[in-house]
Amino acid sequence: MTEADSLLERLARVADLLWRPLWGGLDLAGRHLILFGQVLFWAVRRPFRGRVYLEAMQFIGVDSLPIIALVSLFVGMVFSLQSVHAFRQFGAEAYISSTVAIALTRELAPVFSSIVIAARAGAGMATELGSMRITEQIDALATLAVNPVHYLIVPRVLGAIVMVPLLTMVFMLIGMVGAYFVAVTLHGIDHGIFLENVRWFLDRNDICQGLAKATVFGGALSLIACFQGFYASGGAKGVGVATTRAVVGSFVTILVLDYFLTDIWLSVFTKPRM
Repeated sequence: MTEADSLLERLARVADLLWRPLWGGLDLAGRHLILFGQVLFWAVRRPFRGRVYLEAMQFIGVDSLPIIALVSLFVGMVFSLQSVHAFRQFGAEAYISSTVAIALTRELAPVFSSIVIAARAGAGMATELGSMRITEQIDALATLAVNPVHYLIVPRVLGAIVMVPLLTMVFMLIGMVGAYFVAVTLHGIDHGIFLENVRWFLDRNDICQGLAKATVFGGALSLIACFQGFYASGGAKGVGVATTRAVVGSFVTILVLDYFLTDIWLSVFTKPRM
């Protein structure tokens, strides 16, 4: 082998190492899009199994309510506490409530709610579907002429799309209660100023931005969790790997989507405040 052939071989190996992660990422994104297309296709097909949809919404939404309430309370309290100490340096205590309210509705509530649900419900969905795949229960459904995507994935994705925005609203409300308690009760911020500035600065656009994000996040985290569980392989170890990938993938996707959704919303729907 000549020196030129050896150099070309090394360049080919380097190119392969650089191309392989990109190709793997594109392949993974494409498989998620195919599954999303199947969800859209089967979502409008009969039969509509109401009990399965309700069970999915209970698991994703109702069962997540206690942890959402706890997290939202302390997120509101911590953010209010930091705001009190920061704004007092500039004599701007009057704007604590409006700052907390806008931050909660636009960012903290949808992002934290989605992350909590991804950690609890997303991990649970990936584990359940992964176990069903390993034990061949999904294959048994196909044998019985029941489409697995229709029966297993569609209710979970639609349930998350419905329940994550509702839990986000709960997060907003309880977070503001925690912020009020810290600012007004513990640090003596005027009650009237606190509430009036929330009413004055917080508008429908802020709330709609948070709910729109939560809807997208809910669909994304449920689709990722279902995908990882549905295509799990490798026995019990494979189920654990699928669950880990579902949680980590959901976290990263939520944060990436948050940036792009914020940019789109601020560019298209938000008007300058007068």
